[in-house]
Amino acid sequence: MSRQVVLPVLAGVIVILLLVSGWHPFDRATWWMEVAPVLIALPLLVLTRDRFPLTPLLYALIFIHATILIAGGAYTYARVPLGFWLQGMFDLGRNPYDKIGHFAQGLVPMLLAREVLLRKGYVAGSRIAGFLSICFAMAVSAWYELIEWGAALAMGQGADEFLGTQGDIWDTQSDMFMAFLGATSAYVLLSRLHDRQIRTTAR
Repeated sequence: MSRQVVLPVLAGVIVILLLVSGWHPFDRATWWMEVAPVLIALPLLVLTRDRFPLTPLLYALIFIHATILIAGGAYTYARVPLGFWLQGMFDLGRNPYDKIGHFAQGLVPMLLAREVLLRKGYVAGSRIAGFLSICFAMAVSAWYELIEWGAALAMGQGADEFLGTQGDIWDTQSDMFMAFLGATSAYVLLSRLHDRQIRTTAR
């Protein structure tokens, strides 16, 4: 199936998921904050799909990341059913769904930065592109934690659902570590596939 067909279908699915999740979310303010990246990214992806189309791998991972964010917005991260299932399966002390989100928060920005760096010719080597892309992903993670801090200061107790710390005093550090794992995993596991798709997409 061609990109001209797949991308509108994926975009349509995301819009439907946004509408369904926003119908009666657990907390409206949290929903807005969690899905904000999707609301920003979706129009940008539509506007750039002809001028700078991304690789199929990256589009697929962005779609998965968007669904993670949308589910977190609908339920709040501490209440997503998948997280409760994982909590029971691995006998965890808390719902770990937010860690999935932060893993994706490292993985997807890393590949996006890597693709831009290599295709635009900003760097020549794959290794330096990987290093800089991991640094970019960690910067995104750090800024997200600062946004959470700002929301906590502005909203007081109202930010608890957005923060989703579940009483973990090291939540910020573990969130950033999960982003690092996501970014590093993307480099180690997906670089070769990504390189092949970059060569094809850039033609």
